[in-house]
Amino acid sequence: MRRLGSALCITILIGCSRMPATSSLPATGAPNTSSAKFQTLFAFKQSHNGIIPAGGMLGVSGTLYGATNFGGDPNKECYPGHGCGTVFSISTPGSETVLYRFAGGKSSARPYAGLIDVGGTLYGTTQIGGKSDKGTVYAITTSGSESVLFQFDGKNGNDPRASLTSVNGTLYGTTYYGGSTETGTVFSITASGTEKVLHSFTGGADGSLPLGSLIEVNNMLYGTTSSGGANNDGTVFAVSPTGSNYSVLYSFKGGADGAYPFAGLVESNGTLYGSTQQGGAHKKGTVFAITTSGSESVIHSFGAGKDGSEPFAGLTVLSGQLYGTTAYGGAKKEGTIYTITPSGSESVLHSFPGGPGGRVPYATLTTMSGSLYGTTVWGGRTGAGVGTVFEYTP
Repeated sequence: MRRLGSALCITILIGCSRMPATSSLPATGAPNTSSAKFQTLFAFKQSHNGIIPAGGMLGVSGTLYGATNFGGDPNKECYPGHGCGTVFSISTPGSETVLYRFAGGKSSARPYAGLIDVGGTLYGTTQIGGKSDKGTVYAITTSGSESVLFQFDGKNGNDPRASLTSVNGTLYGTTYYGGSTETGTVFSITASGTEKVLHSFTGGADGSLPLGSLIEVNNMLYGTTSSGGANNDGTVFAVSPTGSNYSVLYSFKGGADGAYPFAGLVESNGTLYGSTQQGGAHKKGTVFAITTSGSESVIHSFGAGKDGSEPFAGLTVLSGQLYGTTAYGGAKKEGTIYTITPSGSESVLHSFPGGPGGRVPYATLTTMSGSLYGTTVWGGRTGAGVGTVFEYTP
């Protein structure tokens, strides 16, 4: 079984739930100036305010909400000087407020994923923390009152890295590790904190190491695993909200069809769309379409010319068009924002310049009032930087 996490530690945070942040924090500097369609709303600069926003943004009533994987209170036990992460809000003019600083220990720590809104309360996951230090599901109000809803113990999951999905008042998610073979789980959790493992991955043909969020279509949940499957290059799977009828819709072959889907799926006009971080014609990742019966086709291969490469993020639908980000590639090789039609016509909308303009976007874009919002994990303040929040208006 391929353990993607260890290999990915070299270049990204995603595979190292206990890997410290960069060894030194950058000096302060000015954020990127705005352009006609793109602007940096906020550039993180101080650990106290949060650093490295790996998850996506959530828009609620004109305000953006998100989480940082590090930062907050530097005196807490996660990593001295770096903190256990934060939940923050940003007004669209770019004013940031830290709503909560995670404390670690038996509390929550290290939120990797973004948030969802259910009835005015925000819900998220943390990679570590809780009694067993295996991660938590937490709830937080928009004014910053936080409570731990559930604590993972390994057998029922370990290290959740994906955003949650709400279906009829029940939350659904995945954990990267844990379960019967330590290769991940699909779980449900009620608003009162009752958790159920819907599927425990075996690390074989059924997939392993899920990183992406789930999506519900016609009372079935669909998701991806970053590894496992018939060829150990990842899968697309389906499972009912009760945990029955688990099936692998597609096992990636690692060639032209793509390999290692890190993000979840999106639905548009009855077809599911997703991305793979590797594979494709240029071995730099793909955008693929798949039917709910498992018929897969690649609609774009990244890596040609100044096109983007290695997408960690999934796709977002806005006005019938698909939008996404690549972590690398583009004019400066620091990542891109791109758009693609369901038939596969792709164009790069923005190339991240690095430095104050931000670089390396991991998270799936979110929409609010006709604009797209996202984060970069690096850049924003001087050449290194510790992340940005940006807006793109098509």
